Amino acid sequence: MSGGIELAGDIATGALLGRAVEPEAGERSGDRARGVCLNCGTALIGEFCHACGQNGHVHKTLMSIGHDLLHGVFHFEGKVWRTLPMLVAHPGKLTRRYIDGERARFVSPLALFLFFVFLMFASISSLGGGSGVNFDETPRSREQRIASLDGQIAKTQAELTKAQAVAAKGGPDADDAGGEVVGLKATLQGLKVARSTVATSKDGHTRVTLSDARTGWARLDHGIAKANANPELALYKLQSSAYKYSWALIPISVPFVALLFLWRRKFKLYDHAIFVTYSLSFMMLLITVVSLLALIGAPGWLYGCMIAFAPPVHIFAQLRGAYGLRWFSALWRTIVLGIFASITLSLFAMLLLGLGLME
Repeated sequence: MSGGIELAGDIATGALLGRAVEPEAGERSGDRARGVCLNCGTALIGEFCHACGQNGHVHKTLMSIGHDLLHGVFHFEGKVWRTLPMLVAHPGKLTRRYIDGERARFVSPLALFLFFVFLMFASISSLGGGSGVNFDETPRSREQRIASLDGQIAKTQAELTKAQAVAAKGGPDADDAGGEVVGLKATLQGLKVARSTVATSKDGHTRVTLSDARTGWARLDHGIAKANANPELALYKLQSSAYKYSWALIPISVPFVALLFLWRRKFKLYDHAIFVTYSLSFMMLLITVVSLLALIGAPGWLYGCMIAFAPPVHIFAQLRGAYGLRWFSALWRTIVLGIFASITLSLFAMLLLGLGLME
């Protein structure tokens, strides 16, 4: 119950922060204002002060506090429901329309990014059970976990064998079976890694440690030593750093996208920044959805296929629509951008490692 309350609070906070980044939603008040602005004293000639922008109608009741909260959340949410379908189904059109000047209709990329950052981390922390690493595991509970994992591995292996047989026979169900095989293989691999990690831990504890190698940077070496001494605290710091510095993915990614359009002078860094921010927003939404599907026990092949196919398909569609590319031009850029994405994530991970351990 408390986890649900915390999740709702985090989502509302994300919406309010997005609203703070993008205060004007293009909506108009239904009240007609008269007199002078209570903020700056300018004579009102409309519903809003033309000098400072404050609404001419100011609530002065206790209920107005709740009204302001709902206004901030749901007016932002109203734009989300206009933006979200296009982000998922027509990302290129959304990006291009925003760049070309349609601002009042859609949530800005940065506001949407901040909202989904809150949503993703709230879902992972409140619904996903924290870091997922148990530092108080006893030998008995470890044996129980191994037995449980063995059962899941056997079940997944049987489902994989069945799906492979269906795919090999061909027929109308072959395509669906092929997609299921991909997801089941990914699930099986993850279960085997989890079992190996639990089985090879010493004295009944699952430990996560960093290398004792010295970097030559005193602060970082000190952070590594502290992480080895207290891995649980180190994981918490890394998670906290990922939350605080997620915005750094944007400036890290923009130069890589710009490299794909060096010979196309009409596309500026601003265009690439809008593209990157909307794309990252979708990826965070995808992580949130996959986390929730895993939590409710959805079939592994379902979110396995989403992880495997949704990112490249989305990037391809966004490239075509945002930059007006032909099919082949968008395809090779999608492939190269996938490589660049792995480099970007590596750089971001190094940033988090440094910042998280040196705090």
